[in-house]
Amino acid sequence: MKILIVEDNHILSNNIAKYLELENIKSKQLFSWDWVNLELKSDSYDLVIMDLWLWKDDWIEIIKKIRDASINIPILILTARDTIKDKISWFHSWADDFLTKPFNYEELILRIQALIRRNFTEKCKNIKIWEIEIDKNVKIVKLNSKIIHLSKLEYELLNYMLNYKWKIISKKELLEKVWWEYDDFFPSRTIDIYIWYLRKKLWKDLIETVRWEWYRISD
Repeated sequence: MKILIVEDNHILSNNIAKYLELENIKSKQLFSWDWVNLELKSDSYDLVIMDLWLWKDDWIEIIKKIRDASINIPILILTARDTIKDKISWFHSWADDFLTKPFNYEELILRIQALIRRNFTEKCKNIKIWEIEIDKNVKIVKLNSKIIHLSKLEYELLNYMLNYKWKIISKKELLEKVWWEYDDFFPSRTIDIYIWYLRKKLWKDLIETVRWEWYRISD
């Protein structure tokens, strides 16, 4: 197990690293954002601990970049902010958990263990519906036991929809959850195109269009 600590307070960062070492957990410390993206792409980590104050109002973009580098890695936020509005924003940005400062180090360890355990369990859960199977460990999609080659975005779109099978999902939700660079000017037609790709590669009735603006896995 290895954790990336991104905290500009050297004393706090060192203390976290020491407590992790007591639990036989390896860690690496970074004191600014500059090398985080490169570090995640060059080495394998099980979790990121990050201090929001390093980036002030840009932290949502930072989380998006972390997801781009390692989409499934759990993110634990450290912060002095604890309003309900802040907490909602963190979870909407796909952060996994948070601790407000000052915090108890034993609680930190317990939260880390729970996040890693949950992430490992989720990664090991393959999805199977009718003749389609997704092997999450290697990100392979099979149709009737035959491997179907999908692009990264096709895979993420299919994976998201199968995780919420039979739920009616809006284009806006798909753009926000699958396309990280979504903004108000992003063409919703993009979703239609990728849905068409999936239908063509798998089968045409797999995804049902609901009133032109929503989709769901067909039953």
